[in-house]
Amino acid sequence: MKISQLGSSDMWLTPIGFGAWAVGGGDWAFSWGPQDDRDSIAAIHRAIELGVNWIDTAAIYGLGHSEEIVGRAVKKSAVKPFVFTKCGMVWNEKKEIKRTLREIRRECEESLRRLQVERIDLYQIHWPVEDRDVEEAWSTMAALQKEGKVRHIGVSNFSVEQMERCRAIAPITSLQPPYSMINRSVEAEILPWCREHLVGVINYSPMHSGLLTGAMTKERVANLPADDFRRNAKNYQEPQLSRNLEIAEFLKQIGTRHGVSAGVIAIAWTLCNPAITAAIVGGRNPQQVEGVWPAANFRLSKEEFDEINAYLAAHP
Repeated sequence: MKISQLGSSDMWLTPIGFGAWAVGGGDWAFSWGPQDDRDSIAAIHRAIELGVNWIDTAAIYGLGHSEEIVGRAVKKSAVKPFVFTKCGMVWNEKKEIKRTLREIRRECEESLRRLQVERIDLYQIHWPVEDRDVEEAWSTMAALQKEGKVRHIGVSNFSVEQMERCRAIAPITSLQPPYSMINRSVEAEILPWCREHLVGVINYSPMHSGLLTGAMTKERVANLPADDFRRNAKNYQEPQLSRNLEIAEFLKQIGTRHGVSAGVIAIAWTLCNPAITAAIVGGRNPQQVEGVWPAANFRLSKEEFDEINAYLAAHP
């Protein structure tokens, strides 16, 4: 399996990593619905067994629960993957969420405790909503790195202008943006900037929250749990829903040639971009992990990549 260096760090990543959003479970604002913790731990262990060498989570996923599950799973694993997490979103006893860049040091200490580690491999600012605080926040991140609490520091959902401001204070190891066939907004400016400045990129939602897996249908969407955030997401509503499911059907045709799913093709398409280091792929149980695992080794031919792009251009 090909591994790639993340930015200028000493970490070399497998092409896909385990995304731990869904394992945070239900009963919070951005839930994927109820989740069995035993399935979550089994999914993480299966990913590690198959060779995935990094896990991405965030404090906000499940209001701390995802980090706790990742910590429990990694502690029980003989092979220790890199563990990435994020800060910048906090909550209170009423489960009310706010985005802030002023509590990073406290957040880091709590993440270390939940993850049961002495040092976080990659610590990322989740959202730069409080733009005025970007410099102060990045200075705190750099201080945590110097203190040895985190190995590397990165950002998520940042603009080029915000990354330039951070870079003036301390180097940025990586950016984590959304990137899929359905959301290509980072292609024009952000990905070229990252490539030019040796900032690694780990993209999230390469299958756009399940829409491009080939397993999603209108019936499944209609029956999503009440606490599944996707029920109200724009791309799960008409007319986008029909268009997106048609893309998945097209990807199935390409996948059939190779015996892989539409989801594998969707992931492979993002990995064709030279700025992308690796892609984050979720899994709620071992079977889901096994279903997307071929994406770690599968690569589209140039002809297939061009074929997909021609289809997308014809179906904007």
